Amino acid sequence: MNKDYTQLAVWIEGQKLIVLIDSFTKRNPKKELCDLSSQIRRAVTSVSLNRTEECGRPASDNALQYLHTAGGSLYKLEKQLDWSLGQNDISRADFDKVTSKILICKKLINGFINYYKKIDNEK
Repeated sequence: MNKDYTQLAVWIEGQKLIVLIDSFTKRNPKKELCDLSSQIRRAVTSVSLNRTEECGRPASDNALQYLHTAGGSLYKLEKQLDWSLGQNDISRADFDKVTSKILICKKLINGFINYYKKIDNEK
């Protein structure tokens, strides 16, 4: 993909997700900084890094691998947030806000996956 990836909706929405996650994990108690909050920050970072790496890959096979990894990280992030909600580390309002952003990111990543699959089918 030759387009500047920072202009793509999938990248822009992912950056918004990172900022949102960062804002609520910083509010968690100090004991959480090495635990679930840290895992949540790593998961959201994985989404962003895999999307970015996908943009630098010329072959759709490699791109699909990174997109699937990014999508998997979104599912992992969703489960971690569910645990946080159960432990009262995140409010219902924050949970709903973040999960709606995750849904947007999932749809955008799935759109890219379908795009690359279509390219492969046309070969």
